[in-house]
Amino acid sequence: MNIIDFKGTKCKHCYKCVRYCDVKAIMIKDQKAEIIPERCVLCGHCLIVCPQSAKTLVSDLDKVRYMISRGETVVASIAPSYMGLMKYKSIGQVNAALRRLGFADVRETSEGAAFVTEEYNRLLEEGQMENIITTCCPSINDLIEIYYPSLVPYMAPVVSPMVAHGMLLRKEYGPNARIVFIGPCIAKKKEAADPRHPGYINAVLNFNDIEQWLGEKGIAVEDCEDIPFQKLDPKVNRLYPVTNGVVNSVLATRKKVDQYKKFYVHGTANCMDLCESMVRGEISGCFIEMNMCSGGCIKGPTVDDKSVSRFKVKLQMEETIPKEAPEESKMDEMAEGLSFRKIFEDHSPKDPIPTERQIQEILRKTGKYRPEDELNCGACGYPTCREKAIAVFQKKAELNMCIPYMHSKAESLSNLVMETSPNLVLIVDREMKILECSNVVEQFFGKTKEEALQMYLFEFIDPSDFQWVFDTRQNIHGKKVTYSEYNLSTLQNLVYIEKEDAVLATVIDITREEEQAREDYEKKLDTIDLAQRVIHKQMMVAQEIAGLLGETTAETKTTLTKLCQSLLEDGSESEVK
Repeated sequence: MNIIDFKGTKCKHCYKCVRYCDVKAIMIKDQKAEIIPERCVLCGHCLIVCPQSAKTLVSDLDKVRYMISRGETVVASIAPSYMGLMKYKSIGQVNAALRRLGFADVRETSEGAAFVTEEYNRLLEEGQMENIITTCCPSINDLIEIYYPSLVPYMAPVVSPMVAHGMLLRKEYGPNARIVFIGPCIAKKKEAADPRHPGYINAVLNFNDIEQWLGEKGIAVEDCEDIPFQKLDPKVNRLYPVTNGVVNSVLATRKKVDQYKKFYVHGTANCMDLCESMVRGEISGCFIEMNMCSGGCIKGPTVDDKSVSRFKVKLQMEETIPKEAPEESKMDEMAEGLSFRKIFEDHSPKDPIPTERQIQEILRKTGKYRPEDELNCGACGYPTCREKAIAVFQKKAELNMCIPYMHSKAESLSNLVMETSPNLVLIVDREMKILECSNVVEQFFGKTKEEALQMYLFEFIDPSDFQWVFDTRQNIHGKKVTYSEYNLSTLQNLVYIEKEDAVLATVIDITREEEQAREDYEKKLDTIDLAQRVIHKQMMVAQEIAGLLGETTAETKTTLTKLCQSLLEDGSESEVK
């Protein structure tokens, strides 16, 4: 399933996405970054950090528009984070604005959250699980199923609020309705397609999609009428998108006191740190609210960091949302016949593990023969050279991702060019001081490289072309220049290097080629002269032949004319007789 789209032509070998991917679910193939779908937890960090915008989110917006244009019943399930991300005077205006886009009904996903909270409270009351990890965040669910499968027994066997709400809406509107989730999370797209609960969510949009759509239609939310949400007031369950929101919802709705310690953790690194601790058996008797996004869903990967303060939104929502349980009788009616249970599984990939010998072979290919050669600089995206070598073995990384190695290789190659190139390479500064030159300078101008590096260009040749490049910052390509004092003909390319404020010149000796060209030209002139003499002679012969032909033709014409006249005269005499 394609969720994040990579534009290979924009990928510039910076490896920033690899560095910021905590689970290393990005591989470099043919020098371009690609996501490894079975390892990706869809945290969205690569989308945010890519400096070239080489990664974009695949949108369902056109798909939803098409559903509505076909006259289908399309129902929106909007995540409670809308309360901190959309501008309105009353929440009913959000309802009205979405209805103007063509949605048949608009409902709050926190309706589903109310039933998830109820399931969490049931698990707390039963007290059978050693630890309970909330399963509202699909990225956290993937993180555990893929990277910490031993913690799967701690995952609350409950669907997320989105899926729970999809079940409720499917029951209410029937199998032909189209249910669209709207939220700040990209992992919901993968969760919606999970075969463990298929068909409840037909499309997923983010708030940027909605903002774009409203803008195209000229709809301002703050100018819309107030249409209150009808079915169920989820109350405290609207706090799910902010940190500690799930814990607050559980505490506000519980009927019995349980023995579990409750805390929350957010941010990928923090969640992984906690998982490591749990794997070591250091955590017990805890109810843990885990969220991949630092700051909760309110800071999802499609939310602009600069325009939204998670602290301000958290304070506002906690102040305005009542910490009360929703109406129980309505919940019982809505959930009749539904099960919100979900079984989580071990989805850990089985990557091949290299032997120590294989690791050492890969390290040696990038000039690392001893432990002190392993810089562990992290420029390639991996924290250590050994981890990068393992990734190379598993075909997730390439050898040339090692920047120190490539730098030293480039230096050696540049030195090789300077030492072996048959052409003269010069670099001069604005004062015409020779900064660098290739070894063949002695063949061109009779000075050794060491002597040339102490001299100025005008001590060898006229620097006017170089000065013109400095003044205009325009390059010169393929210009022929002859130095009679050196008996030298050259073909020159001069390039301005802005970063160094210098001119790079490549000078090709074409003296032999020019001499050969002159010889060939002289031969051509001789050939042309010979051809012209032959042509002149042929013309003279042709003219003589033409003269003879003209005379014989005239005599023939006269004789034939007389013959014709004679025949005519004989014919007329016969007719008279």
